[in-house]
Amino acid sequence: MVDTTLSGESPGASSAFGEASCSDWRVRVDQLVEAQRSVAIALPINVLLTLLCAAVAWHAGATRMALLWLAASLSVNIARGVLQWRTRGRRSAATPPVTPAAVERQLRALWVVTLASGCAWATLPWLCALYTTQQSLFFLAVGCGITAGAVSHGGACARVPIAFITPPIVSTAIALLAVGGFDRTMLAATMVLYWAALVATARQAEATFRRASALTHCMATLNSSLESANASAQSTASEMRHRADHDHLTGLLNRAGFLRAAAAQMERAKPPFCLMLLDLDGFKAINDVFGHKIGDEVLVEVAQRLCRELPEDVLISRWGGDEFAVLLAADAALTPPLDLADRLIGAVAAPYPTFGTVARVGLSVGLHLTHDSEMPEMLSCADLALYAAKAAGRNRCHVFGDDLRSTLDLRRDIERDLPAALIRAEVDVWFQPMFGDGGTRVFGLEALVRWQHPTLGWIMPADLMATAAKAGFARPLMDLILDRVCTMIAALRERGVDHVTVAMNVSPREMSQLPVDRMILSALAERSLPPTALEIEITEETALDTADCARKLMALSNAGIRIAIDDFGIGYSSLSLLRTLKVDSLKIDRCFVSGLADSAGDQVLVKAVLNLGQSLRIDVTAEGVESIDDLRMLRTFGCQMMQGYHLARPMPMAQCLAFVADSQARSLAPGDDGVHRLAG
Repeated sequence: MVDTTLSGESPGASSAFGEASCSDWRVRVDQLVEAQRSVAIALPINVLLTLLCAAVAWHAGATRMALLWLAASLSVNIARGVLQWRTRGRRSAATPPVTPAAVERQLRALWVVTLASGCAWATLPWLCALYTTQQSLFFLAVGCGITAGAVSHGGACARVPIAFITPPIVSTAIALLAVGGFDRTMLAATMVLYWAALVATARQAEATFRRASALTHCMATLNSSLESANASAQSTASEMRHRADHDHLTGLLNRAGFLRAAAAQMERAKPPFCLMLLDLDGFKAINDVFGHKIGDEVLVEVAQRLCRELPEDVLISRWGGDEFAVLLAADAALTPPLDLADRLIGAVAAPYPTFGTVARVGLSVGLHLTHDSEMPEMLSCADLALYAAKAAGRNRCHVFGDDLRSTLDLRRDIERDLPAALIRAEVDVWFQPMFGDGGTRVFGLEALVRWQHPTLGWIMPADLMATAAKAGFARPLMDLILDRVCTMIAALRERGVDHVTVAMNVSPREMSQLPVDRMILSALAERSLPPTALEIEITEETALDTADCARKLMALSNAGIRIAIDDFGIGYSSLSLLRTLKVDSLKIDRCFVSGLADSAGDQVLVKAVLNLGQSLRIDVTAEGVESIDDLRMLRTFGCQMMQGYHLARPMPMAQCLAFVADSQARSLAPGDDGVHRLAG
């Protein structure tokens, strides 16, 4: 289409047509292409008319003029044909031009040869003695016809047909004026008007062509932009779908993506299905000791290890935090689910390059095998199995079975009946005294939630709190407990027992899901109660989740509320954490205190915690004092603070107030068996 051999010419080169700007050079390309197409059509007609004119002149006796005319006209047409072949004929019409300068050069060359052809046709009057012979009408008709045809076919670039028509029309007008006479003079004037009309038509045609070409390119550009935008939108939508279904850190499916993929897989595969919920053991300690950046690296490494151990057709996701979920068709798996769970535990337990053997990461697995394809049911069962695995010592797998079915049914009954129980005020808060001075003086009370279900009997506080949190009743239950605790604090102060503090437990889910700090401080402020009268007991695992809990605990501690770590010894607390959270008290878990007299190992641990508390100036309370032997052993170790059924059981608020008042009034010391009893 365009002679690419001209690409070396400077884009800024000017021509007779003016410099083509980068913005409209594609329109100029279209003009060049159309002009070349017109030449391809007009050239054979031009040659044929040249031969006809030469034949007429030859027949009229103007032999010499006919030969000269023929030679000149054919020479110009040969030149035009060569140029046409060089620039268009030997290249595909789809070949784009290289530079605007190349386009302008080709248009200039086309204008030059077209002008030369027009000059050849300007000699036409001499074939008929300046339109004085009998053949004048023929030559005049040919001249008018070829000029009109040039404009009608070459309107894409007006300068090209204008260059062709101007010489023959001007020469014809001059010839007519030279012969003279009124008729010829008027005919010469008509030729001038004819030329002006043709020029105006050519320019109008060029303007129309340029507008159409510009619109075409604009539409092409717009279409290209739309296609690009559509492709970009599709790519963005695909990326957003991927991000919506995948975890940004590990690249695994997230919870929502896993549930969608699991639903699709269970429609295709045949039961039974195996669902595993995996939870890392000790990961919070890794975050605390090494930082969250190392924690993220560990999560990525864990994800890679799990993927290496699992078959390709198994679904795996990062369920959230340090939890993962795995779904597979049990019958189609090459490895039995229990063996696969053991392999996963072993893979996760291997040392990590980041911290080697300095710290370990374990894995607890809750496994559920079922023919049911209801994911909510499967998740409930696997979650309960995971909880059982952690309760059994962690770093192990527990399979959901009949032993957990009753627990699951119990929780469902609690979830069903708890809302009505809260409305009817059937859920109450009891208080268990805590003793100081070796078990001889009440220094505090622990608030314990109690609910006697009409058919299930007394509900364990752990089951009640866990079910309430999972079912969305954590806030109303927390409000109930907080109200009773504030009522007890106010009652103690009314009786002048200001030194007795009241402790309330906060579970991990409550600490992460609820604005515990604002709720507690607001409740105390509404009743004008001092923050120092309240103690918050948090489980050791909650204390480790510093990212979620540190801000809330620090706000409570800064307000003057005491912070105690409950069940100390069964989690993964670090010594630095005790100072970071400004811990005021540790409560040794009952599993180390109950039966203390008969366990040398527990005795060593209790002594160590007591020495730790003394070194850090942190109070230590021994929970679970169930016998006189445990009480005497603790006194031998120098333990001053203790709590347990052997000393005093939990009791309703009114009874507890009477117990505290009686012990204060009579300064009761425990009997020989260490038990405190009300007077009378």
